[in-house]
Amino acid sequence: MPVRSPLPTRVLLVCAAIGVATGLLGAAAGWATLPVLAAAPFAYGLVLGSHVLPGIIAQEVMRRPLVALLSHVLAALVASAFNPIWFPRFVGTALLFGLIQEGVAALTRYRRWGVARFFISALIIGALIAVVVFFAVDLAALPTWARIVYLPLAVLGPVLWTAIGLRIGTSLRRAGVAQR
Repeated sequence: MPVRSPLPTRVLLVCAAIGVATGLLGAAAGWATLPVLAAAPFAYGLVLGSHVLPGIIAQEVMRRPLVALLSHVLAALVASAFNPIWFPRFVGTALLFGLIQEGVAALTRYRRWGVARFFISALIIGALIAVVVFFAVDLAALPTWARIVYLPLAVLGPVLWTAIGLRIGTSLRRAGVAQR
């Protein structure tokens, strides 16, 4: 008797399409990283927040376990093809963000897909970004106004990208991408 995969081919193909599309955006974010860190490090949360898209879109479209993590990893691999130097960061970010999004969905046993649940994961990711980037970029060396602006931008970056991802995911569901 053949063994059934927990992720059917249709799900894998949708995750791959989402991963490629958002991976291209991730590549652009990778290219923007150094200029943003050099010119306006307090705004880096807006750039890094774009990496929430693969999981948000995948979960909104398919509403099932593992699609966020799979889409994140595929997006990281695509982005890494364009920016190989960022490979460890892309994959690390993909695993972290994907696991957070899967974890929040798992808390409701993948049964509740309300908008609030997506924004809870975005706020967790935003808080994490705020802490990590604060130390990685040495924001303490920046002027007071930049440190004040940094926190809301770091937290709101993933929230903004989550809203965009939900809109894209909803449009894809309405277009029939998620139909069985």
